[in-house]
Amino acid sequence: MAKTRRVPKSATVVRTEQVAPDYVRVILGGEDIAAMAPLEFTDHYVKLLFAPAGADYRWPFDPDAIQGTHPREAWPVTRTYTIRWLDREAGELALDFVVHGDSGLAAPWAATAQPGDTIGFFGPGGAWAPSPSADVHLFAGDESAAPAIAASLEAMPPGARAMVLVETADAAGHIPLPERAGIEVTWVHRDEEGLGYGHSLARVVRATPWPHGRVEAFVHGNADMIKDLRRYLFVERGLPRNQVSISGYWRTDHTEDRWQSSKGEFVAQMEAEEKALTRRRR
Repeated sequence: MAKTRRVPKSATVVRTEQVAPDYVRVILGGEDIAAMAPLEFTDHYVKLLFAPAGADYRWPFDPDAIQGTHPREAWPVTRTYTIRWLDREAGELALDFVVHGDSGLAAPWAATAQPGDTIGFFGPGGAWAPSPSADVHLFAGDESAAPAIAASLEAMPPGARAMVLVETADAAGHIPLPERAGIEVTWVHRDEEGLGYGHSLARVVRATPWPHGRVEAFVHGNADMIKDLRRYLFVERGLPRNQVSISGYWRTDHTEDRWQSSKGEFVAQMEAEEKALTRRRR
């Protein structure tokens, strides 16, 4: 069966906002943004298209055509970002970027983006939103998951209960989150313990008293943290898999391209280990 060709869309920078010292919000507009359907899910994302460093082309470009005329190292690359919000009336879409220095492609682009700049993207994708059937929602993630967590909290009905644990380097990484009765937010600062991404968060999630009732979880971020918390949720807590959205958005020392190419093998290994542990516990 022939592979379906993905047609890239185009967006124009409308403005940028400094959400927190380490976060830049880029608001995009344009015809393709205005034509988007209402968002069904709170983990909707787009894949931004970038020319790699040193490439002899810039947006707009046809990714398929580039692949047919350039060596692999010069092919366009994608970087995935959660949609923070979509304002269909204004025809605007917001993406939040964690900015640390000038490494990478997406963060430096966001840090220097100016109104009128254009960029290509695929999407949106996405498949999860908080279920009204849950008694308690457990949210855990690092900076990469914070936009989806914030969007999910805003989508929950009044009275819904949520336990929120977000890991950042320090207090400079805090972003505004909804504040109301029923939402308990815990910020975890990994620099205070000197540990790598996700280790402090996994420890705090494990140490947090388990709530009563039907728990649904949204856990995303660094892959090594995901490995630990999958074991905790699925094996130790016995949480049904249909009550959990859990995935590694990224992995330390991996580009997105390298991580995506190895993610299937990583997940398969985790699942095999979890099955073996579950059998031992019976």
